[in-house]
Formats: sequence, C-alpha cells, structure tokens
Amino acid sequence: MTKKIKIVLRAAVLLLFGGAFFSRCANIMTPDGGPKDTIPPVIVKLEPGNFATNFKAKKVYIEFNEFVQIKDQNKELFTSPAMKKLPLLSIRGKGIVITIRDTLKENTTYAIDLGSAIRDNNEGNPINAMRYVFSTGDKVDSMMCSGYTADSYKADSVSRTFIWFYIADSLPQTPGYDSTIFNRKPDVIARAQNNGIFIAQNLKPVNYRIYAIGDKNDNQLYEAGTDMVGLLDTVYNPAKMPEFAIWFDSLRMYPSAEPQLYFRMFTDKAFVNQRLVDAQRPEQKKAMLFFNADYPRIDSLIFDNIPSEKVLIDPQTNGRDTVALWFNVPAEQLPDTIKGKIVYYRHDSLRQLSKTREPLKLAWKLIETKEQEKERERIEKEKEKAKAEGREYKDPTAKNPFSLKTSAGKEVNPERGFDITFGTPAVKLDTAAIELCVVDEQKKKSPIKWHLERDSLNMCRWRVVADWKEKTNYSLYIPKKSITDVMGYENDSTVVEFATYDPEKFATVSLNVQGSGNNNYILLLTDASGKTLQERKNVTSGKYRFNYVAPGEIRLRIIEDKNRNGKWDAGDVIQGLQPERAEAYFNDRGEDLFATKMNWDFEINIDMDKVFVPMTMENLIKMLDDKEESRLKKLYEEWLKKSKDKNNKDHQHQHQNSGGGMGFGGMAGSIKNAANTF
Repeated sequence: MTKKIKIVLRAAVLLLFGGAFFSRCANIMTPDGGPKDTIPPVIVKLEPGNFATNFKAKKVYIEFNEFVQIKDQNKELFTSPAMKKLPLLSIRGKGIVITIRDTLKENTTYAIDLGSAIRDNNEGNPINAMRYVFSTGDKVDSMMCSGYTADSYKADSVSRTFIWFYIADSLPQTPGYDSTIFNRKPDVIARAQNNGIFIAQNLKPVNYRIYAIGDKNDNQLYEAGTDMVGLLDTVYNPAKMPEFAIWFDSLRMYPSAEPQLYFRMFTDKAFVNQRLVDAQRPEQKKAMLFFNADYPRIDSLIFDNIPSEKVLIDPQTNGRDTVALWFNVPAEQLPDTIKGKIVYYRHDSLRQLSKTREPLKLAWKLIETKEQEKERERIEKEKEKAKAEGREYKDPTAKNPFSLKTSAGKEVNPERGFDITFGTPAVKLDTAAIELCVVDEQKKKSPIKWHLERDSLNMCRWRVVADWKEKTNYSLYIPKKSITDVMGYENDSTVVEFATYDPEKFATVSLNVQGSGNNNYILLLTDASGKTLQERKNVTSGKYRFNYVAPGEIRLRIIEDKNRNGKWDAGDVIQGLQPERAEAYFNDRGEDLFATKMNWDFEINIDMDKVFVPMTMENLIKMLDDKEESRLKKLYEEWLKKSKDKNNKDHQHQHQNSGGGMGFGGMAGSIKNAANTF
C-alpha cells in the first residue's frame, strides 16, 4: 500500500494543486525514440497568488513550465460555492487565464476546481485535482474532511460524485420532509475521484448537512429520478471529526484519503413525476405505452371500434412502466391509425397525483425490409414470366409466421423447468392435445402430468411445470394447430427433446447462516462478473443450498431485507430514508471470489453480524483497504502473466535464432521490482 501521511484537520495543510503539489519540479524532455513523457505540467507562476485574501480580481493567470491545452472544460470545471456563470478558461502563452464572470459574495472562500482539464500540449498528461483558492474576505476557510461514495446496491464505488455541504444553522428544521437539495444552493462543493474518495476543503468549523450527488448529465444539478443521491443521518462538524490520512495514489495519479463519511447512493424513484412519456405502434396488432415512473395507475383504455375485452394488456417490466397492448381482432378490421383515449393518474405541477385524460393516436404502416422487397419483386417477375409463357403461376408456400421458441436446450434444470415463448400472445391453447413424456433407455415414451404457468411480466411466455426428475430424458410434443395467437396464426407441429441435469456435473453451494436478531435477508449467487445465477429470499438463521451450480468462479451478495418484501428497496431523500444495505460476502481471508468444481459441495459460513457490521470510520477504512489490496493483487497477477507471456515469446524467438539457452535473472528482478511497486 502507498505510504500514508497523517494530516490533522486543524493543520494548515491543503491539497493546493493535487498533481502539481505531488509531482516533480521540472519536466525532463526526452530525445526522439526515448521513453514516453508521462510527467504533467508544473505550475511556475500564479497572479494573484493562491489563497489570496480580499480578492477583487476578475482574471487569474497560471503559468506552467511547458505549453498546455484545455480539455473537457465543461465536465471538469466547477466552483465552490457555485457561481451563476462559470469562469472561462483560455490559453495565453505557456499558461491559462481564468476569467471570473460572476459577482462574488462578500467574506466568502471560493475554490475554482479545474479537475484534470489542464494537460500538457504534447502527450496530454493531466494535472489532476488542480484547484485555485481565494477569499473575498480577510481569511481563507481551511477545515477539511473526507468520505467515500458507493452504490448502495452494487456495493461498489461511485466516481466523480459531487458532495454538497450546507451550513446546518441556516437551514429550516422540517422533520420527515427534507427539501434542502431542491431549494438551496450548497455553501461548499467537493468532488469524488474515480475511486469514490473525496477530500473536501475550505470548510468552516461549523455543523454541516451533507449530500452526495451523482451528476449523470454533467449539468451540476440534481435531477431526481435520474441522478444518484446519498444522504447522512446527522450533521457533521469537520473540527470535531477524527483525523484522517491523505496520500498521493501513484497508480491512479490523484490524491486519496482515509474516508470519515460514507454515502450509500441510490436513485430516488419515489420523486419521479408520473406521466405518459410515449405511445407507439410498432406492429399492426401491437402498441406500446411508456410511463415515466413505476406502477402507473390506469383507470381505463378506450379505443374507437375495438371492444375493451379485445385489448390485451401485457406489462413488460417489474414496475409496469412499460406496457404492451395487443388487439385481438382481425387485422383487416384495424385502421392505419387507431384512435382512443387513456384515463390515468398523472403528477401535476405541485406533484399531486390527479386523474387526467389524454388522447391516443396509434399509427402503423407496413414498411418492407430489403429482404421482403426483394422477395416481392422476385415473385412479381415470376408471375410476369408465367403469364408471358401462357402457364398458370402457383404462389410459393409461405413460411408460417407463427413463432414458438423454448428455453430448453439439451439439458434443463429440474428445479426450474423451462419456458415456451410465443412471438405474440396465445388466445387459444389446447393443452389437452400437448403431451409431455418421460423417455426410457429403450426410447419408450410414458406420458406424465404437467401444466403451464403464464409469466406475470410477459404474456407471451409460459413456464412448463412438472415433477421433474434428475438425469432423465423427456419429450414434449405440440401437435399442429393446437395453439392460435392473437394474429390468428396457428402453430406447426413441434417436438422438443431434452434431458434434466446430471447433478454430478455441477457443484452444490451450502450456506450456514447465523446472526443475532430476527432479520430477513436475500441471498444472490452470482458469477464472477456479478450476473445473478440463483436467488434465495426470506433467509434467516439456518441452512440453505444452491443446487446445480455450474463449475467456475462465483460470488455471493446479500441484501438486508428490512421490510421483508423480497426485494431491495432504495431510499427516499424527502423522508430522509436510507436504502436497504446490500453487501458482498468476504471470507476471513478477505476473498470474495470462489471457485467451484464438478460434483463438489462448497460450504460457506455466513455471520450476518459481520457482513452488516455498523459502518464506522475504522470499518470503512478496513473494507476499502481490503478492496484495494485485492485490486492491486489482481493488477500484479495480470502484469505477471503478461510478463511471462512476453518472456516465453522472447525465449522462443532467441531459441530459434541461437539454438536455445537464455538467462531468466532479469525477469526475476523485474518481478521483485513489480512486487515492491504494488
């Protein structure tokens, strides 16, 4: 780990210019063909000087030891506190001019944060965390604090987050209704680095109410429902907080610190205004309604000349914010534009839900694909040719447009069965004609009991449910014309043959869960990339199993399901509610990635009191240290693998040229140096 330098908050030590503060004093030029220049520009002159007091200037000049360029000014530049008009940056010689366009407040400490906007002109090496600080009064506020911003669901860092500080004494006390970030401009602004760590500077020794804002649209505003947000449960005074360490991360090339504050960020869906965003008709018998928020309350859908019972409503998402409409009437009865109206509840200007009526115009026009156009033209030419030759033309047999797919490959998980998905909803389904059989070793088929369950989120998808046996062969026969879809198309005969899993080809993950209290949890078994493979809900202390786990690397994530609704819930800014905690499982050695093998029973002991330990500064630092150690170890292993691959190629090349014989002392030395670096 990089050496840490303890900095007491009351000390007058600041990060001045980030990369410039920690970088070398000169930029060494290299001859052509030499090593690539990786050294950022160095500041050699400032007018007025940094930390100037009684500031009245309109322009600031910063000169460097080489020519520079300005990149991504709109994304990188911000001021603390926010100015109504952002300063302008321009190039002058080997420096930049900062033009201040706003009227500044009296007795206020300002910081112009340039991020990594300033880079050298040749290689584009940035000066990271570059700041210019001044005060319009006779002193510069000098307190500091640090923190960490993380995605509350993924339990991973959130980069480039803005941290908004509000002097608590200036805010109204409104328990249960906190509208601060909507109605007030922050007194101080900081920004997290890519690793989620922020170092807030130029604070006063007073109580602050603090928020973290994920600026998704780079407009330096909080957009509820779009931007992530984090809040704290109490106020904080930087003068009364424990000391923390600051160091320069030589791998990431920006300052980092031990975090004092911890923000679990979330997207506040509760504050999204409900409205009908769009209505489309992608197919002749299908329309789509798109709402701005989950769970729209729809009173009625009425279409001209189409009976309401002939309109099939098919939600497409868990929150039902996307809805498909299927028109179960003959195609020839549908006009090019279907007119109607929707009556639903929409937020008004005061964010009150009120009943509203909106017209619907759903237009559709057949647009041929290139393949369809070519096929039509080919048929027309064949017709003309047949007519010229005096013979009767016979239309080619068209491909049946009825679509049927199954999720059953060669093998099926006996705990889940498999799905049948139609291209459009089925309006007639003769299950008595469909037969599911067990197939024995002599290929003899024996019918078994089964049934279909329609998916609650997709009217076109059905789950085949039966008393499945392990390591068994099955055959599903769907006879012709046993299914009719909403378009009026009928199916061709289909035979699906498959076997259920052989448990000896898979691993089993056994979980021993313990913890104090009567809390509920959700266990998520994921692959190495975080994709959920299996899930267990309503978990308390006890034993649980994940069966049929494919050999490979797995992770385990755990959600603290406080309200016991079987899902993760975000927080609420207005009510001051934190999101439910979701944490990754780490064993006693700090590992979160585990390898499974065929026919293995992999056992994991989980102490929920350790997983969901209160996040004190000490625990937070330990968690981040463990993550950083794991990250550096992975980087080192990747470097080592590349070095070995390169060494092997060099060895093969030299062996081909010299007949073999090569010393490996240099590689061992490189590995040792790399280990010291990491």
